[in-house]
Amino acid sequence: MAKKSVRDALRLDEVDLSTLDPAGRPIGPGDKREAAEDLAATGTELDALQEALYAENTRSVLLVLQGMDTSGKGGVVRHVVGLVNPQGVHIASFKKPTAAERRRHFLWRIEKALPAKGRIGTFDRSHYEDVLVPRVERLLTAAQLRERYKEINAFERKLADSGVALIKCFLHISPEVQKERLLARLDDPRKNWKYNPADIDVRSKWSKYQDAYTQALKNCSDTPWYAVPSDRKWYRNWAVSRLLLETLRDMNPKFPPPGFDLEAEKARLISNDPLR
Repeated sequence: MAKKSVRDALRLDEVDLSTLDPAGRPIGPGDKREAAEDLAATGTELDALQEALYAENTRSVLLVLQGMDTSGKGGVVRHVVGLVNPQGVHIASFKKPTAAERRRHFLWRIEKALPAKGRIGTFDRSHYEDVLVPRVERLLTAAQLRERYKEINAFERKLADSGVALIKCFLHISPEVQKERLLARLDDPRKNWKYNPADIDVRSKWSKYQDAYTQALKNCSDTPWYAVPSDRKWYRNWAVSRLLLETLRDMNPKFPPPGFDLEAEKARLISNDPLR
């Protein structure tokens, strides 16, 4: 049976990363040109839906982007989230917690960055950093990790119940393509600033991070995950744009009716000539 939607095609029901092709195209355009044309059309519709969401001011969207270094979190922010009016967008990036943040509950800094009603929030990395890194670096016990998984599920259910549409994207990249992209950062003076020597240390723990992702994806699935093939940048951007579009279409935000008499206000405006 053909896939009916991008969400159907990319939804991660069975978590086995070894079976996922990071260069795959399970649905959608067959080449870069077709994807670019579709992305432009998607952007037009996204912009209109985002404006209605902003005007409605009752619900919000949270796009969670998780993936290994160079998987394209920043690229999605630029090429997908950048399609809509920045006034209605809130972007947050979560790096290593500060000393002050470590003294608080791990979800404290996440809750502070949630999008207000009417906004599309985007997390470039997220609360999942607080189960991925601790598992790889053995900073928490197995019992502590299980407790965090439960807390994340409860947190995300609470978001959904409060009117936040959650779109969780695992940007799946291969180690070969990651190597190419890291080398490109070293070879291009305009990209040197993106390179972090610590990226190599993380890369050396690739298998451990794949295991950590597997456990997080399996144990925090009360709200669905979408596995986005990310070896091809153009396909990754197209796929995330469609996930966002399908979500907003389902939400079907509406412009609120005016809280005043339209005809009376027109008459007031016409009769109110400040130059007369």
